[in-house]
Amino acid sequence: MGFCSPVFKFLRRGKYFVLLLLSLSVLAWIATFKGEMVKSFQVSSAPTQTLVKGDSLREKFSSFTAATIRLSTPPPKADCPLESPLLQGALQLTFESSLKLKDVESENKGVSEGEYEPSDCTARQNVAILIPHRSRERHLLYLLHHLHPFLQRQQIHYAIYVIQQAGDATFNRAKLLNVGYMEALKDYSWDCFIFHDVDLVPENDHNLYICDKQPKHLVVGRNATGYKLHYKGYFGGVSAMTREQFLQVNGFSNTYWGWGGEDDDLRKRIELQKMKIMRPPADIARYTMVFHKRDSGNEINKDRMKLLGRTQQVWRKDGLNSCSYKTLSLERMPLYVNVTVDIGKPQS
Repeated sequence: MGFCSPVFKFLRRGKYFVLLLLSLSVLAWIATFKGEMVKSFQVSSAPTQTLVKGDSLREKFSSFTAATIRLSTPPPKADCPLESPLLQGALQLTFESSLKLKDVESENKGVSEGEYEPSDCTARQNVAILIPHRSRERHLLYLLHHLHPFLQRQQIHYAIYVIQQAGDATFNRAKLLNVGYMEALKDYSWDCFIFHDVDLVPENDHNLYICDKQPKHLVVGRNATGYKLHYKGYFGGVSAMTREQFLQVNGFSNTYWGWGGEDDDLRKRIELQKMKIMRPPADIARYTMVFHKRDSGNEINKDRMKLLGRTQQVWRKDGLNSCSYKTLSLERMPLYVNVTVDIGKPQS
């Protein structure tokens, strides 16, 4: 017992010493771990480092998005040249009796619902072609056959509107053109309007179907008049006016029922606004008129001279602002927009 007592005391003291070492080790480990946690928290919460990392991610995302947009968006097209390289000049026109509407459609695959836009450049003008019409299907077919490729070679954005007068009342070309102007503007804010008779076919594609600073008359000569101007001041057949010019003169008069007078009335309206009529060179502004007998319902207007005498007094209240009509149908055909309207009858 006496021998074991000192050993026991030593072991017991050693046990306490080991426990003390273990406790100190645990405390040191806890302190070290806590320090790492605090350091980690400080690093993770440091605003500058977080922002730098976030900015980098945002930059990468923005770069990826921009690259995706660049790949999916075609580059902007350049403006079409002032003079189209596709122009061919004077051409020999043909009017084959065997021509069918489906033939003209197959030749103009780039035309949709009467509208065409150049694929490789941005057109400098947006042009609406207005054709007053009734019972002239063959003439319309010939005109469409030649006019579509003619306009495409000029590299303009255009659409063709055929305005059909319903019923058998006396024909009113001028009022139909007023209707065409208003109906076309429901589709698009056209820059330029071409008022076009259905029986006149242009021979030279250098005769540009675009508008200018002044109203433009495009028919200097036609085969029916030996390619000479019909008469001094003639403004009939095919003419071009900007949207603003036509609005400024209040359009055509609505009171010219039957053949004749409405073009001279428009010329007088232009002159009253101190505008001048421009014409292309005579060797370019040439047309072939497809011959026909005078239509029933389009007899010579015997009152045209009397109406012309009143133009200065009535132009402000007789025109676009007084044009009343009823749209009966609007069909978007492959080669043109067909607008059929009831424009009423002449007042007795």
